[in-house]
Amino acid sequence: MARKIMRVTRTGGFLAFVFPAFLLVCLAFYIPFLMNAYYAFTDWNGIQRAAKLNGLANFSELLQDTDFFNSVLFTLKFAVGYIALSNAGAILIAVILNRKLRAANAIRAALFIPYILSLVIVGFIWNFILGAGFQSLGELTHLAVFRADWLGDLSLVPWTVISVSVWQSLGFYVLIYHAGLQAIPQEIYEAALLDGAGPSTKFFKITLPMLAPSITSGMFFSLAASIRVYDVIVSLTRGGPGRATSSVTFDIYTEAFSHNRYGYGTAKSLVLLVVVMAFAAVQLRFMKSREVEA
Repeated sequence: MARKIMRVTRTGGFLAFVFPAFLLVCLAFYIPFLMNAYYAFTDWNGIQRAAKLNGLANFSELLQDTDFFNSVLFTLKFAVGYIALSNAGAILIAVILNRKLRAANAIRAALFIPYILSLVIVGFIWNFILGAGFQSLGELTHLAVFRADWLGDLSLVPWTVISVSVWQSLGFYVLIYHAGLQAIPQEIYEAALLDGAGPSTKFFKITLPMLAPSITSGMFFSLAASIRVYDVIVSLTRGGPGRATSSVTFDIYTEAFSHNRYGYGTAKSLVLLVVVMAFAAVQLRFMKSREVEA
């Protein structure tokens, strides 16, 4: 009898602590997600009280939406460039900082400061720099790099968005890889040195394999950030010129809140969710397999 009372007491205490958190998660995530899934099958404009079901009409229209597919193409380009540059650059900088430089702490702090800033603020700052700032520097120096139209040239503006995003978040990934480097036992490098291994051999045979868990984290975070990119586009290019820098999230927001097609916008977001989950699962599975091999 006493054991049953103790079990009931423990279960009751567990539920008392877990239920408030579970309720908050439901209110913040699960209920909005279910509502979003429902509105994806309606033609609701976000204003009317009642939403009218229209079946799969939103998804069939989505298959013929050229603007959406253009935004998907830009998002893929952005993801490839952002993931590659942010992770490769962070690994390189982390390796350099791991050599116990005198100014290592100051450099890490300087790299991390932009990450503290909101991407909206970063976008406005770089909008001014690439506009009025580069124009003044171009008049003074007559260098082609300052005379280029970084926000208006269709071939340059995607790289502008990628570069600004990488600049803002680079410090975060440097911290991830620097922590991973600190966890590698120095005895391994000493043994490799005795075997005559050079710097490149130690980097590719020891550092990269031992950084596999950090690379998994960095790749996952950069993938998530690249797919949901929105705020820097709003403040830097507003999706332009034309729709050259319109990401999927920017297209969804425009559809739902600018065109008042909330049902169609939620249908796009539902498709995006499925794609993101598929990409994340494949990436994590691949990176985890590389960790096992390491």
